[in-house]
Amino acid sequence: MAIKPRSLKRGYPDLHDHLKALDKAGLLITVDRKINKDTELHPLVRWQFRGGIAEKDRKAFLFTNVVDSKGNKYDMPVVVGVLAANRKIYSMGMGCPVEEVQSRWQQAIANPIPPSEVRSEEAPCHEIIIEGGDLDKPGNGLDSLPVPISTPGWDVGPVATLTQYVTKDPDTGLQNMGNYRAQVKGPRRMGMNPSLELRPGIYLHWEKQRARGEPLEAAVVLGGPSCTTFTSAQKLPESLEEMHVAGGLVGTPVNVVAARTVDLWVPAEAEIVIEGLINTDLLEPEAPFGESHGHVNLQEFNAYMDVTCITRRSNAVLTSIISQVTPSESSCIKQVAYETLFMDHLQNALGIKGVRMIKMHEPLTNIRKVIAVVCDRGMPTTEIWRALYGTATLLRAGGKFVIAVNDDIDPTNADALLWAMSYRCNPILDMQVLPHRDQGHGPRSKRNNGEDGSVLFDATLKEDFPPISLPKREFMENAKKIWEELELPMLKPEEPWFGYSLGQWDDEFDEAAEMATRGEYWAYGERIAQRRRGDVSMNTEVRDVDEKK
Repeated sequence: MAIKPRSLKRGYPDLHDHLKALDKAGLLITVDRKINKDTELHPLVRWQFRGGIAEKDRKAFLFTNVVDSKGNKYDMPVVVGVLAANRKIYSMGMGCPVEEVQSRWQQAIANPIPPSEVRSEEAPCHEIIIEGGDLDKPGNGLDSLPVPISTPGWDVGPVATLTQYVTKDPDTGLQNMGNYRAQVKGPRRMGMNPSLELRPGIYLHWEKQRARGEPLEAAVVLGGPSCTTFTSAQKLPESLEEMHVAGGLVGTPVNVVAARTVDLWVPAEAEIVIEGLINTDLLEPEAPFGESHGHVNLQEFNAYMDVTCITRRSNAVLTSIISQVTPSESSCIKQVAYETLFMDHLQNALGIKGVRMIKMHEPLTNIRKVIAVVCDRGMPTTEIWRALYGTATLLRAGGKFVIAVNDDIDPTNADALLWAMSYRCNPILDMQVLPHRDQGHGPRSKRNNGEDGSVLFDATLKEDFPPISLPKREFMENAKKIWEELELPMLKPEEPWFGYSLGQWDDEFDEAAEMATRGEYWAYGERIAQRRRGDVSMNTEVRDVDEKK
């Protein structure tokens, strides 16, 4: 029997409203033909980021006929690019013009609005509830969700990429909602990688619970109102809850509901919520997975969550995000938020006058490494240097190359930045090198004891690195045929448009990735479960442990 969708009073759009708005604006492509989530879905959308299509012409994709490599058909659609395929889509999710996005973020952070609590029987995300032994029935657990493989040929299984992990600080009671990838390892088991260079709240919560000898309660939100998703990708102070800032973004309280099996609040209009307990005693191998720094992240020992409940809307839509080699949807979301973060730091925390704009270079470098600071023409030299130092030190690994320019230089054009550096900078007088920097997000080189620096390094490859995190050539070529069959805009392939090995890849990963494309990822999930151990810390690379054998 069909379940009638619930409707709550709210002053903001949910995902379904957002999809209708995108469709009306001509920014949504609906694909009704059969699409394999394990081999075709992400490569198809990938082409609009590697096919020479201008940023303004990129669109969101809605897939209504999703299958896997074993022929299983899913009863819910998948959307990709719905949040930030381009800045226009991002601004529609924010509910304001593109030029007002930065000020909207600043206002929301300064004026958060607490959420509004609703009952379970009112919440759309509780229209369908599966818990307890029912989760063990075929098609009732995580196997009911059409989670795509992001980089076929390299990833060893499906990974939920637009995943908001909700956890609570056991000391303060404050919730954190952060976006961390979640490898789907079994019908009731999923991984969690917390990106430790950002010191995320979930990792601190995990450490506190580990000290208590207790598991960490968590709820994973898959899709929801754009305001809640955007705030999960923003780096906020630990004293500020993301759901409050989400309310600030839309100027009204966001509806939340108590989770069923864990003591947490989740967005009432979420599409899907996965509840569970994150083990704090044992870690297990997680990945390989194509990461946003443009390489495949190999294997690390990371946490895993045992699922206790799955709730969803009766008309749920699974959201996935394009990440990996930039530009991407992931980098667009982060770029808009981070540029606001840098401006607020320079203007308010440091009191620097004269900074007009911060621009983070996106293509291939993934926004963190190359940052342009646009300064007033008459800005004192001492203030320019304060801005450069402040930019380089805000993030542990942000600003490997920080470039101050005037507003006649287009900070989004790398050629213009190189031109300014070539003719307006005397390296003897106008350059500083900051040692002892964190490498941050990217392949972890063993050179110089793992330390990095800011400004002017030889960037040639001097050791084996993980593969480029794009689908292997055969999957991209197959997706290109589908793209052309759908009569989508003509592609202009840009290098690199497929993934290839840079030496740091072994036969086990090749076998596992090939198994994944055949839909046999549960088998590899069971294999890595046999390698659990409690004598390693979070993010320990598996290769480091294996080398000590």
